[in-house]
Amino acid sequence: MSRCTHAVFNQSTPFVDVNLFTTHCALADALSFNYAGFDAARFAGLGAEMGSAEMQRHARLANTFTPQLRTHDRYGHRVDQVDFHPSYHALLAAALRHRLHGAPWSAGTGGHVERAAAFMLFTECEPSVLCPVSMSYAVMPALRANAAIYAEWAAGLASDRYDQRFLPFQEKTGLTMGMGMTEKQGGSDVRAITSRADIDGEDAWGRRYRITGHKWFFSAPMCDAFLVLAQTPGGLSCLFLPRILPDGTVNTIAIQRLKHKLGNHANASSEVEFDAACAWLVGDEGRGVPQILAMGALTRLDCALGTAGLMRHALSLALHHTAQRQAFGRSLADQPVMKNVLADLALESEAATALALRLARAVDHSENGQDASGHETLCRRLLTPIAKFWICKRGSLFAQEAMESLGGNGYVEEQGEGVMARIYREMPLNSIWEGAGNIMVLDLLRALRAPGMASALEYEISPVRRAHPALERTFATTLQAIDGLREEAQARCLARDLALLLQAALLRQHASDAVFDAFCASRFEAAADVFGLLPAGVDLDAIITRAMPVQMA
Repeated sequence: MSRCTHAVFNQSTPFVDVNLFTTHCALADALSFNYAGFDAARFAGLGAEMGSAEMQRHARLANTFTPQLRTHDRYGHRVDQVDFHPSYHALLAAALRHRLHGAPWSAGTGGHVERAAAFMLFTECEPSVLCPVSMSYAVMPALRANAAIYAEWAAGLASDRYDQRFLPFQEKTGLTMGMGMTEKQGGSDVRAITSRADIDGEDAWGRRYRITGHKWFFSAPMCDAFLVLAQTPGGLSCLFLPRILPDGTVNTIAIQRLKHKLGNHANASSEVEFDAACAWLVGDEGRGVPQILAMGALTRLDCALGTAGLMRHALSLALHHTAQRQAFGRSLADQPVMKNVLADLALESEAATALALRLARAVDHSENGQDASGHETLCRRLLTPIAKFWICKRGSLFAQEAMESLGGNGYVEEQGEGVMARIYREMPLNSIWEGAGNIMVLDLLRALRAPGMASALEYEISPVRRAHPALERTFATTLQAIDGLREEAQARCLARDLALLLQAALLRQHASDAVFDAFCASRFEAAADVFGLLPAGVDLDAIITRAMPVQMA
């Protein structure tokens, strides 16, 4: 006789084997707006792969079986290596195969935009492994300052053939790079760095140094090389630090421990010490901060892209669940209050996608010589801190609300299958990494002082002028704030208002009327402080239908 006491019903199905691109109208429209010639077939293939059950399994395993540090071998020799689960390598191989690192440096106009959209799609599957991918992408402009190293490393860094082996760079099919800036005593204040680099001669790669010191955050320690900051005789400088030296000997980089982080579990973040580690100068002595910021500016783009991707996946999970879950006689998605929340999340997700891809277009034009007027270069300077600040700040709030849509099911991580909980833990990272919110708004203030910036800003917002009274009022007060800003303490308000204005201008150009009208009504007129406060008269159904995965409509 059966003693079954709880037949399982009224639960949503797993959100797997979904094409993450063909069901993402907002991304497709933003991609068309910023680069009309994109390869639709490529993105359909990538969307299918990233939404597949197989890739979701790899994501779960890579986060469940986290990296393990081996400081010594069984004979007592230092080895300083990190072991990863095979799923980590499978994910990283897929990221490089889809050229999320090197594509823009070997492609024409549109490379950075297409790469940005692909990066967002991959993030929906698994963001942790993208740390070394992002740094390998971002290193290229900075590395050009040492022509000899660039000549020998560029091809490997752009290769789509992932090679996990711990070998000299000459013997590998593909290379990755990381960075090491912050130290215990400094954090964001990199000028407080104490690591010392003493001149050690000169060779084919230029001036050589020996670094003694430490790094408090040394990202992805199994990368083949790193850009690091250290104090040289000429001041704080940027140095190229390989794990294995050209002669085949292992560099003296001692991994002290791996960080135990809130999220980002599949990625290894470490603390290291340098004992006369060998490195080469990149750029000029004493110019380390601006040199390495050429890398940091691009990783800040990836912070915005990554958060936008995570927002979209959290939204998809919420829509998928609430469309199937029944409560009080109908689906959750049909409950008026829940409908308001879902529509509001959809607005935020689409606005984040729009702003992140617009920044990618500015990067593309400024990097590829397609900016004769200088407008896109100004936009890049302006949009980078705005997008990094606002999108990443909204991420954690967004994930919490999306998680609440799933109730207790969203909070639980059962054998690593709780994707929503993993997203929630991941969200704060992009806000902190590469400059926290205060660093971004200070950077924004510097950007606003650049000649021509006011005109560039007015041009970007011009498509939405006089389209909504509340928006127009916000624009006028924002211009006054820029003209009269004297207090750094008000910089966050300015960054928020500029982000909203720019998002509205973009939504006006490539989103639906329902999305644009609701965004203006809720972000300028009502100024809601939590999700789900969309005012009466907003077309909730139209917004949700646009955001809903096709098979759930």
